[in-house]
Formats: sequence, C-alpha cells, structure tokens
Amino acid sequence: MFLVDTLLLFAGALMILGILSSKLSARAGLPVLVVFLGLGMLAGSDGLGGIHFDDHALAHGVGTVALTFILFDGGLRTPISSLQLAWRPAAALATAGVLVTAVITGLIASLVLPISLAEGMLLGSIVGSTDAAAVFGLLRGAGVHLRQRVAATLEIESGANDPMAVFLTVALIELLTGDVSWGLGFLSLFALQMGVGLAVGLAVGRLGVALINGINLASAGLYPVLTAACGVVAFGLAANLQGSGFLAVYVAGLVMGNSALVFQRGTLVFHDGIASAGQIAMFVVLGLLSYPSQLPAVAGPGLLVAAGLTFLARPLAVALVLRPFGFSRAELGLISWVGLKGAVPIILATYPLMAGLPSGHLLFNVVFFVVLVSALVQGSTLPWLA
Repeated sequence: MFLVDTLLLFAGALMILGILSSKLSARAGLPVLVVFLGLGMLAGSDGLGGIHFDDHALAHGVGTVALTFILFDGGLRTPISSLQLAWRPAAALATAGVLVTAVITGLIASLVLPISLAEGMLLGSIVGSTDAAAVFGLLRGAGVHLRQRVAATLEIESGANDPMAVFLTVALIELLTGDVSWGLGFLSLFALQMGVGLAVGLAVGRLGVALINGINLASAGLYPVLTAACGVVAFGLAANLQGSGFLAVYVAGLVMGNSALVFQRGTLVFHDGIASAGQIAMFVVLGLLSYPSQLPAVAGPGLLVAAGLTFLARPLAVALVLRPFGFSRAELGLISWVGLKGAVPIILATYPLMAGLPSGHLLFNVVFFVVLVSALVQGSTLPWLA
C-alpha cells in the first residue's frame, strides 16, 4: 500500500465528518470553524488520532492556498451595489480599524505576557483581522438578517482587512529581525503592498473577463477552472512583485464577479464548493498543528488578551473609525461584536515561527487560544445579539 492511499482515505473521511458536523454546529449555534479545528485537534499528536504534524511551512502553504480561493469566492459574490453602499466605512475599518485594534491589543499583550512591546504589537497585528465568512454562515443558519448597510460593511471588511493584518505582521517581524526600520521603511512597505495588490487585482480581473468571454472552449466545465486560474495568477503575480496577494485576489474577484461572464452561474457554484473545501482543509490542518496540552499554560494571559481584544480594542476601533459615517449605537455595537477570529490569525501566527523568533511558540499558542475563545463566546452569542 502506498502512502498516498492512506492519505486519501484520511482526507476523505475528515472531509465527510467536517461536512456532516457543520449541520450540528449550526444547530448548536457555533461557528463551523470550531468543529473543523476540533477535528484537527482530535486527530493530532495530543488527540485520539496521534498524528504528529509540526510542519509550519506546509501549514502556512495550505492556509495560503485555501485563503486565496476563499477570498476570490468572496470577491466574486460581492455585488457592486454593496460596494457602492459601504466601501468607505468598510475600507476605513479594514485599514485604520485593524491598526487601532492591533495597537490596543498589543499594549495589553505586552503587559500580561513576558514579551516586549514590539512583540506585543506583533501579536495584536496577528489577531487584528476578522472572519466574517464564519459570522455570515452562523447568521444564515440562525435565520438572522442584518440591515443592508451593516451587512455590506461587514462583508467588504472581511475581504479587505486580511491584507492589512498581513502587512502589519510582516512589517513587525522584519522590524524585530532588523530588516526594516520605523518610519519611512514602514510607509514605503505599506504603499508597495497595497498599491501593487490593488493594481494587479484590477489588471488581472479585467484581463480575465476579456479572456473568458473571448475564448471558445470545447467544454463548459473549463470556464470555472479558467476563472480560478485567473485568481491564482492575481495572487502569485502581486506576491512576486512584493505586493499584497490577498488584496489582489479579492479585487480580481470583485472585478470578475461584477462583469458578465460566460457560464457565470456554474462558475459561482464551482467556486463556492472550492472555497468550502478549502475552509475545511485549512481549519483541520491548523488544528493538527496545535498542541492542546500546551494551551492550559497560556489560558490565563490568553483570556486577558481575548477579553481586551473583544471588549476594549475592537469596540474602540469601531467607535473611532465608524462614528463619522452615521451608524447608530446599536449598529456600532453589533459591528464591534462581529470581530470573530478565524483562520487568518492562526496562519499569521506561523510567521514568527518560520522567522525563528524566540517567542514564536508562545505567540502561536496564545493566538490559537484567543481564536478558540472568540469563536466560542462571540460565535455562540452573535445570533441572539443580532
């Protein structure tokens, strides 16, 4: 028997379990990410499966590929009407909001953990982005409908805030390793990341529409594959030009999703399936990467960081950034609570490990704990609060 035979059996069984358990998570009022992470933890070295997995580079690779398709699918499904309605508050929340959240959380982390202020800011940046995809899945399962402007703001923020969190994480790691300095170095890196990402996303999106509509393929099933290839090219091209691949793939999805495409309905169904499969694979792999036996050691400070993030950092960021846009107090409160953490913080937590930072393992365990607390507390109470 070949190794691939066993891997296929294991992967298929986990995929089936994940899909079936997603129904139970909706009824229990929990985000599906908790279920998938739990499956990975049970299958890992500390769980019943006993699978030893500590390849952070491979986990980062799986997570990056999965997020590429998830963000591309999010862009494809974001209508231009939502963009016109809420792009200004969403963009402010996805940039300045992430920065304010990272700074406040970083200050708290540096006080409750044995790390420096810069390392605290790094932790704050890692947990700065939200996973609104999990939130909307939970809200749909509970039958909750948000006001259009609030829903549009959260939807666009979810696709646009990951690049800012990635930028801050990478910049702070380069600062800690001596590859960049405060001030001009930070600003030039930000301009490069966001400028290149936006430009590549727009260019690839428009070229992709022309290519898909201009070519006559023998099989209709090839059109969704060609669309997916355009999204992958957008990410890869931007990343190789030192830009934000996550911003590029989301923008490319926005451009292509709001254009008339050949076989458009089938393309959307195809990408929805790919994004769902990527989400399952990503959370299971990240669960495998964790060591549950190490989490109790960081439970105390982890709870303090999670509480500071949930009840102080995110609400302050939302209040400061969104107040000028005319949201009511109730809307600001709901948007503050929709700071649900997901896969991106855990993936970003592998960056310090790959960079060889001495505090890498501590940061990873704290981030993993914060994500679990956020998913369990905010995820279970969000439908009621909404």
